[in-house]
Amino acid sequence: MNRFVWVMALLVFQSATAQTDDSGFLRKIADNVLSSNAAYENLRALCKTVGPRLAGSSGMVKAEAWGQKALRDAGADKVWLQECAVPNWVRGNKDEAWYSSKDGKTIKKTPMDILALGNSMGTDPKGIFLPAILINDFNELEARKAELAGKIVVFNNIFDPKNLSTFKSYGESGAYRVRGASMAAKYGAKAVLVRSITASTDNNPHTGSLVYDTAYPKIPAAAMGLKDADALIARLKAGEEVYVFYRSEARFLPDAVGHNVIGELTGSEFPDQYITVGGHLDSWDPAEGAHDDGAGCVHSIEVLRALKAIGYKPRYTLRVVLFANEENGMRGGNKYAEEAKAKGEKHVFALESDAGGFTPRSFGFTASLDQLRNMRAWVSLFEPYGVYQFNAGGGGADIGPLNRLLGTPMAGLNPDNSRYFDLHHARGDVFENVNKRELDFGALNMAMLIYMVDKYGL
Repeated sequence: MNRFVWVMALLVFQSATAQTDDSGFLRKIADNVLSSNAAYENLRALCKTVGPRLAGSSGMVKAEAWGQKALRDAGADKVWLQECAVPNWVRGNKDEAWYSSKDGKTIKKTPMDILALGNSMGTDPKGIFLPAILINDFNELEARKAELAGKIVVFNNIFDPKNLSTFKSYGESGAYRVRGASMAAKYGAKAVLVRSITASTDNNPHTGSLVYDTAYPKIPAAAMGLKDADALIARLKAGEEVYVFYRSEARFLPDAVGHNVIGELTGSEFPDQYITVGGHLDSWDPAEGAHDDGAGCVHSIEVLRALKAIGYKPRYTLRVVLFANEENGMRGGNKYAEEAKAKGEKHVFALESDAGGFTPRSFGFTASLDQLRNMRAWVSLFEPYGVYQFNAGGGGADIGPLNRLLGTPMAGLNPDNSRYFDLHHARGDVFENVNKRELDFGALNMAMLIYMVDKYGL
């Protein structure tokens, strides 16, 4: 055997041995997570003892206390709060809407299940009662701009069922929730109603954040339950003259003091270099935020707990961050990255879970081609646990600032997304709609990825 063949054979043998060793250790992680109730019970406590936790609310304060305790119980070496100012938007009393003819005779008064969009301004205390105009898309809005003054724009923003990824449909339909109010206000509209951003078959309205363009008036905006939206839109399509009543007390209070909740395991070789894993602690107010993003928070805590429980000592310092204010301000993620930059910290990798507690399917990476190529060599180790792809492109809203400010490679867990937007930002996002085994598989895949990155680097 010549020297080249001998060297290649040795490398193949060493690679196979390393894979065998890694496979055994990953199974150890999986056995620990699957045998534990920690993640599921953490989620139960967050949902049932804290509940909704909108930035600035009393629920936010309770959630921060929950997070500190959960991280200490998981075995973190250190737990602390990182302060940041957060917006303090409040819904007020229940939003109210109905429609009829102007005189209430041609069309009987028909109530609608409705939720003010996050960051929306409210109406006059007595509400508004104005003619509705149906607009199917932004092109039609421009074409009919002369007809919008003094009216309530009803957007027929369909959640496209033909897209294989529901996140693509969410992005397309969600543009009307995010930008629709200002685009309609530009031409004199007085309020906006959108179809909820979901393919669900129920009538639960889904809230979510809008963004005002400060060049135009800040008009009220709300999301309709799909069945109510379909009924109203059918009347408008038929050419009927329909008036809508809408009343909302939504408003902003002065900014509040919130916190990122951070726990860490100190690195054995590189204590001043960091791997971050996290989810966002805040949620919208209609429900418990079980999937969005309670699941991501308990996934991240479980990574730390499981690695500590099996005796693994990370080479890099592992930080778990429960981010503040992802939903309507991004203050927590920005604060974490800005402080890291100001301190000159080196962040070698960041991982986020913010797509629900459903069965994991893949990870999406924002990294160099060489880094992605190296990590893709690990995919076969993950396949027995349901993750079969390491895709280019991914990360998360809260770790995105680390990537932008520090160039940190990042990844996001991608669970099966078929059901996510049935519950997202709606009253159905409760603990009872999370399956323990699916939740655990998300956590164990995240723990396995953190182990591989920590062991081999990027």
